[in-house]
Amino acid sequence: MLYQKSWARAWLGLGLVWFLAAIALAPSNKVYQQGLVLFLWLPTLLLAWSARDVLAQAWKRQPALWTSVLLLLAWSGVSLVWSPAEDPGREIKRLLYILVFLLAFPLLAQAGLTRIRQLLQLGSALLAIAALVSVINFYGLQEMPWRLRLAGIGEISHPILGAYVIASAVLFLLYQPPRQRGTQLAWLAALACLGAFVILSQSRGAILALVITVVIAPLWFRDRHSRVFSILAVFATGLALSTVYDLIAERGSSYRPEIFHAVLDMIAEHPWTGLGLGAGYHVNAAGQQFEHTHNMFTHAAVEMGLPGMLLWVAVWLFALAEILRARATLLGKLLLGFWVYSTLAMQFDAASLTGTPRAEWFISWLPVGLAMLLPWGRAENGACGKISGST
Repeated sequence: MLYQKSWARAWLGLGLVWFLAAIALAPSNKVYQQGLVLFLWLPTLLLAWSARDVLAQAWKRQPALWTSVLLLLAWSGVSLVWSPAEDPGREIKRLLYILVFLLAFPLLAQAGLTRIRQLLQLGSALLAIAALVSVINFYGLQEMPWRLRLAGIGEISHPILGAYVIASAVLFLLYQPPRQRGTQLAWLAALACLGAFVILSQSRGAILALVITVVIAPLWFRDRHSRVFSILAVFATGLALSTVYDLIAERGSSYRPEIFHAVLDMIAEHPWTGLGLGAGYHVNAAGQQFEHTHNMFTHAAVEMGLPGMLLWVAVWLFALAEILRARATLLGKLLLGFWVYSTLAMQFDAASLTGTPRAEWFISWLPVGLAMLLPWGRAENGACGKISGST
């Protein structure tokens, strides 16, 4: 079969790494999007016919998850009927991007979940380089004061969304320590670069989501490494609160309660239909105007009504169900932490569910896609062993 060829697997693997790392390292967003077309969309479409049995198995093994995804995309498309979106064709194209992105994961799974974990590690390592370059560029070359929030390179320039991307890389690396001493030093250096980026971004939502995930991770990892990381996270949080509390608290609640109450009124105006996919809107709260709801679930409700929000909730919960079924595997454990982190992160700022691939996809469609890998690896060799043997 064509999809089983080594070059086909390498092509798709490059696409996954490109998705992860080029969001920061690509010279522009246009190049990032073009790379996704070349390295991920194109091979998925070219290999889909030869891999039709794999895609059929994906449907049979995860019918609830795939059904909820297709219903969400269909409802999103239907909402264009009443949407004031200027270019409905562009919105349809974005929905197709999501579908092709998700179809790539059953094909990726054929390379084995060990290979997938290695690709996640590689993408995260490249993001660590991007984090280091960002810090040097912002505070060194641009000579910005250390109290100023870090703006990264590429598409991680937004302090909040950039922190969400980099914190995802922390989770992909943290629980896969290598055995070799030299490689361990590189692993620690990468984590230091990633951690510094998240802290210097001063994104309290990303930091809180990451800390909570690391603190509770021993509940499912059940090993010494995760307990050590949990204790260190508690210690670091306490140290930060005692030393830089004023810096942490100076922005207050960032109007999040006021925004939430205003958004509830907006949802009540169009509870069943929403404004329609791609409809531009602003949130007026506390005498200010905000560009979005700062919450993935309420954003879905504003755009696509309560049916759209409930369908997204269904997608998210069915993805969790698949992850829980694979919790005995190492990738299943990693994804459970990633799902918890993403759930927390999308409460604070993310509000782009159906846009072109961007930072928000790291905490929305990427967890869903990775959950679609799991039926092919629940019997992963050595997954029930110690984390230290996971390289």
